[in-house]
Formats: sequence, structure tokens, C-alpha cells
Amino acid sequence: MQQALTILQIVTSIILIVLILVQAKGTGFGRSNSMGGSTFSRRGLEKLIFRMTFVVAFIFVVISILMILI
Repeated sequence: MQQALTILQIVTSIILIVLILVQAKGTGFGRSNSMGGSTFSRRGLEKLIFRMTFVVAFIFVVISILMILI
């Protein structure tokens, strides 16, 4: 059980790192083609990645707590 949680935590951490790096500050998907105007709302793929980051971070924390308890 401990080995499975360790592998799951490693995979989750890699996914979390990738999701955070995709969200480079100021160069989001919608801001890369200088459409004019400064908008700070997330739409489409950018919004999906933003929400996925929170979900994966939550999963990572839950796995970490489970590893401590087991």
C-alpha cells in the first residue's frame, strides 16, 4: 500500500508541476497573441487548466496525508 501511494504521489506531483508551468505568469493562452486590452478573466482552456491545478493539488495533499497516517 505504501509503495502504491508513493508512486501515485510522484505521478500527481509531476502532473501538478506541468500544470503550474503551463500557467506562466502574464503569458496565458489568451494573452499570447496581443489581442489588445488587458483582460484578466480566464476562458476556455486556460480556465480548465486553472481549475485542474486546484483539483490535482487537493489530490496531492490527500495522498500526502494518507501516507502519514499509514
